[in-house]
Amino acid sequence: MSTPAFPPGGSLLQTFKKSFVDVPIDADNDNAISTTEFLEAAESLTTMFDVLGSVAFSPVKSDMLGNVKKIRERQLTAPAESETLQALVINELKTKKHVATEGLLWLTRGLEFTCIALSQNIAQEAEELSTSFRNAYGSTLKPHHGILIKPVFSAAMSACPYRKDFYPKLGDDQANVETELRVYLAALDKIVGILKGFQGRKEAKW
Repeated sequence: MSTPAFPPGGSLLQTFKKSFVDVPIDADNDNAISTTEFLEAAESLTTMFDVLGSVAFSPVKSDMLGNVKKIRERQLTAPAESETLQALVINELKTKKHVATEGLLWLTRGLEFTCIALSQNIAQEAEELSTSFRNAYGSTLKPHHGILIKPVFSAAMSACPYRKDFYPKLGDDQANVETELRVYLAALDKIVGILKGFQGRKEAKW
């Protein structure tokens, strides 16, 4: 699978249509997260799985993009009620439906899985990606997956490239790549934390 091009001295993150760093969060409105920018950032993140290089990651990417689609369809159906993720969930649940709400729950788990795996891998320089992703899977998605899905995701964990092959595909300047990735993952971690807190509340459950 071809790796997305990045400018000389630049990085893959710079080619993303939207970064989680740039997703608006309204601190004065219960940390409301802007829906459009969030979905664009989530779509951009899935290109990272292309860099991981194995077809084994296709189900992971497809799962995340499928959940993005569910959320966007609800947004297009009721745009005025869906400007933020929290408003989208609350207003969809009022209609006695939860397609997008459930999609957001699974997307949040997928984003947390990716965030933990990459954060752990950056922190542990001697650790291979397969170990980082396997550990992250065990603490995020695995407890919610059935017996048919677990082997599919486990296969993806085992198919991770070596870190010496992975990080150069993110950019030429490795110090710059690591700095950008840390900032990116910190922003993603913040958003995942806000969403998990919201999803734990009564108003977000069905």
